[in-house]
Amino acid sequence: MQQVVIENPILNSPFKEPSLHFRFSDEGITNDIVEARRVSSYFIPIAKPRKKGKAAQLAFDTEWTKDRIEENEFINRIRGRVLVWRKGNYEGITKTTRRLLEYWINPERERKLFFCQIEALETAIYLTEVANKYGDSWIENSLRQFNADANPELFRIAFKMATGSGKTVVMAMLIAWHVLNKQANPQDARFSDAFLIVTPGITIRDRLRVLLPNDPQNYYRQRDVLPVTWMEDLGKAKIIITNFHAFKQRELVNAGKLTKDILLKGQNNSLTETHDQMVRRVCRELGNKKNIIVINDEAHHCYRRRADGEDIKLVGDERKEVEKREEEARIWISGLEAVKKKIGVKSTYDLSATPFFLRGSGYPEGTLFPWVISDFSLIDAIECGIVKVPRVPVSDDSMTNELPTYRNIWALIREHLPKKGRGTKDESGGGTNLPKELEGALYSLYGNYEKYYRKWEQNTEARAKGQTPPVFIVVCNNTNVSKLVYDWISGWGKKLPNDSTVVVPGNLPIFRNSDDGGNWLSTPNTILIDSEQLESGEAMSKEFKKIAALAIYEFKREYSVRFPGRDAEKLTDEDLLREVMNTVGKQGKLGENVKCVVSVSMLTEGWDANTVTHIMGVRAFGTQLLCEQVVGRGLRRMSYVPNSDDKFDPEYAEVYGVPFSFIPCSGSATDPKPGPIPTRVRALEERIACEITFPRLTGYRYDLPRERLTANFNEDSQMSLSTRDIPTRTENAPIVGETSIHTLDDLKNHREQEVAFLLARLTLDKYFRDNDGNDKPWLFPQMVGIARQWLKTCVTLKDNTFPQLL
Repeated sequence: MQQVVIENPILNSPFKEPSLHFRFSDEGITNDIVEARRVSSYFIPIAKPRKKGKAAQLAFDTEWTKDRIEENEFINRIRGRVLVWRKGNYEGITKTTRRLLEYWINPERERKLFFCQIEALETAIYLTEVANKYGDSWIENSLRQFNADANPELFRIAFKMATGSGKTVVMAMLIAWHVLNKQANPQDARFSDAFLIVTPGITIRDRLRVLLPNDPQNYYRQRDVLPVTWMEDLGKAKIIITNFHAFKQRELVNAGKLTKDILLKGQNNSLTETHDQMVRRVCRELGNKKNIIVINDEAHHCYRRRADGEDIKLVGDERKEVEKREEEARIWISGLEAVKKKIGVKSTYDLSATPFFLRGSGYPEGTLFPWVISDFSLIDAIECGIVKVPRVPVSDDSMTNELPTYRNIWALIREHLPKKGRGTKDESGGGTNLPKELEGALYSLYGNYEKYYRKWEQNTEARAKGQTPPVFIVVCNNTNVSKLVYDWISGWGKKLPNDSTVVVPGNLPIFRNSDDGGNWLSTPNTILIDSEQLESGEAMSKEFKKIAALAIYEFKREYSVRFPGRDAEKLTDEDLLREVMNTVGKQGKLGENVKCVVSVSMLTEGWDANTVTHIMGVRAFGTQLLCEQVVGRGLRRMSYVPNSDDKFDPEYAEVYGVPFSFIPCSGSATDPKPGPIPTRVRALEERIACEITFPRLTGYRYDLPRERLTANFNEDSQMSLSTRDIPTRTENAPIVGETSIHTLDDLKNHREQEVAFLLARLTLDKYFRDNDGNDKPWLFPQMVGIARQWLKTCVTLKDNTFPQLL
């Protein structure tokens, strides 16, 4: 089949339900457009037949083809029911929930929410408030069965949302929905105002502080999740944000092994926290709250291994990686089970772009969590323009009649790279130390990066307003390989026979950490990061500290210059590198100048840099899950300004070394138009006394005149109403035939309140106008009261008359 190339993959507006999608055939995606929303489905990874040769044995089928599509029947049924409910004007919900939905879907919003965010909340609301009322109890029953099989102690509900589609905003919406309903009706057991948010690492933990209502950058205001008037009620919530490592049972006594052995004397390990002690430590800030809500971010890390699952034979680094991942998953889910046992957990909301079981979990790798109720996949996000479009090599001139060389480069280079733990010496870069295929890939991808960089460099206006340079990331499989790549890219120190050191410049000029004079730069262009060690919050290995010593030293020096008066030595190396990594692409921060990141292991989830334009994978990839996780680090858009069609213009991320089928896009596509770059206006520190602040306008309140109306009724105010004034019954008779009776009974159907309103309006219109003839609507409530008083005390009804006759 001829390679399909799609000029513009964005078909739908991000603010409306998708109505178009590209069709899949037996050979992959086509450029045929189907006029319907794509059904929820996932692609089953299928191992290719083994062939001779190690490289061939590494191949794994990750292509997006029709024969591998598995529809998610459970999700699609729920989606259909939610659609009917949405079209029926959200029947069966609380007043508070209705007010929230109306606020979120208001077409006049200045900052519109994505449809996928709205749908995630609609689905949660439907399940909690509506489903059982309208014959859809099968949803909850199915979820309870799924959880009984996999998470017997927990009731988990999962939302599948592509990286960059706004999971944090969805968390804020979930919290607001629960808290405001609980404040409105404290007896409603469906809701809670206490939350435990669990993350896979420190980066996400720190970034999710925006979910705290008292945080200056909280999303409830910044992303307009709630109006100001509701923030006071939201502030009554109890919210804890932690990384799962907090669930580790800590030692109560800091002592050596021999001392512990003497203290224990063969008894049970009473020097370690019990589960209850751990829960009290983690949940202390919740006070006496019970039956809390748990929110798991990147929830695919949280599972319990299937007891009767099939054991997969793994060896070497892969086996160690799986064992480590399984231990982390066990700590996470065991911690939640302990919380449930101690204080109770009402519901657990899982959010993840890839809620699949991982290798070694006892489930077939890539199996979707069965408790997923809402799905917005990566391809949906691409077709809606919510994320950058990943572009991978689709052809080259190697004439091998196979995948392009730079698409799955790992199979060609793995035997020529150092293994993890091979000796203790530093692996250093150099002209011939990298396999030629890897060098070629780096040069090729860098050549494209240079074009992006030069455009940024020439855009003086954008740079003046704080736009930082594009970022190139390399994901390596182990410390030795990352050091090799890092040195080759950025430069390294070569020892001479006389014990002096000379700087060998890196091979990619923009990424060099040295100047033309052979001196190290004070602010490196390239950094080396061990993501796993930074995320755990534990100390970095001595090996990695030795490798990164120069970068740590330079950043400490920059920290001292940037923040005079602060002691850089009080910062740990981990704190410093974490700050650098987390601020890549952020103006005025330590990481603003970084242009290349070489990462050991996968760059952490939650890394929210939106300036990534190029990704290189230097590791094994076997499944869609792993490919999507790595590429996801570079999918956050820079501009969210819609065009005249209410769609986003495409932005791209160039990807090498990740053997995954995305939407093949034309390499000659027009570059996306950058959105307007905001100019930050602020007072200089030396002129802070002259600072001018402006309120954020949320509405208008009229300051009404204090004009007061009073009425004194006398004899002249009295009115007697009888049929003499207005007949209420009339008889019509023909010369011959049946007579008919006509009455004014229809008037009786009008409420007496309406009579008072009409009298007040007529009186104001006739007697109460200003000198220019304008009416005075603020007097209406007072006039209604006077009209009621007159009707009650001055009007006498006789015969068959009634007030509505007035």
